[in-house]
Amino acid sequence: MIPGDETFGGTWPYPARYTEAAGFRQHYVDEGPRDRGHAVVLVHGEPTWGYLWRHLIGPLSRTYRVVVPDHMGFGKSATPADRSYLADEHIHNLETLLVDVLDLDRITLVLHDWGGPIGVGFALRHPERIARIVATNTVLPLGLSGYDELMAANLADSAWFQWACAAHAEGSLEEVLGNAGHTVAHLMLALQGITRPEIITPTWIRAYADHFTSRGECLGVIRFPQQLVAPDPDAPASVAADPSAVAALRAKPAMLVEGMCDTALLPRYVIPAFRAAFPDAPVIELPGAGHFPQEDAPDTLLALIDLFLKTT
Repeated sequence: MIPGDETFGGTWPYPARYTEAAGFRQHYVDEGPRDRGHAVVLVHGEPTWGYLWRHLIGPLSRTYRVVVPDHMGFGKSATPADRSYLADEHIHNLETLLVDVLDLDRITLVLHDWGGPIGVGFALRHPERIARIVATNTVLPLGLSGYDELMAANLADSAWFQWACAAHAEGSLEEVLGNAGHTVAHLMLALQGITRPEIITPTWIRAYADHFTSRGECLGVIRFPQQLVAPDPDAPASVAADPSAVAALRAKPAMLVEGMCDTALLPRYVIPAFRAAFPDAPVIELPGAGHFPQEDAPDTLLALIDLFLKTT
């Protein structure tokens, strides 16, 4: 767990806030005006934390309340040893923070990577609290026809999952991810796609690596890919989404901003999956960005989100 007062050379100036409502010490950022009903919630994925959104938090919070949680096992949140780290558990943690602790409504969800399934899982439980959805290099599992086939094709085709499947088969997946403090920058650059390697400074590496000080601190980063390449046969079966909740979400304004150089979630599968769910929603392709538009094209992503907020 990264210390609460760590700013990484001033690149992360946001005061740390904590809650233990979900049974562990969860960190989140809460910036901007509190007297507005609207909240923009930025949800990260694998293997990042709230630091991913650092270029967007300040500008957006001048107008909107901006909430940025760290998932259990990432960033400044704790990594309890007695948790499964399955997606449903992360959904419950997000629900506890946004509903029980902060009681947010009129939420704009901005979702990346595993933040997509986690954010959608929350939204399906509380569609009345959702105002808009912004997806960036992620997928939104709503139980629609054709989605599973697209995701299976991505699993077979993407560099990240080809490596993860091979590493699991040879028994090295947990070893590599269990040493994420040393491997996380390489995984992000080589297997997920960052098109601006010049941003990878010692401070940048430290910001993404500092949580992963031991194998015990890497439980979260290990478990996300394991759920796809080595699913637990004893894990609880997924519950089918409520059709009325799905319909309610599909009626919300939505937008996909897609880094087209992504080598983990390939645009040729992600874009059709999004369009099947939101056929009339805008899809903006960023030809020069990889899996992390927040790193490769932060100004463009910020401008697109700001325009979306102002026009929907």
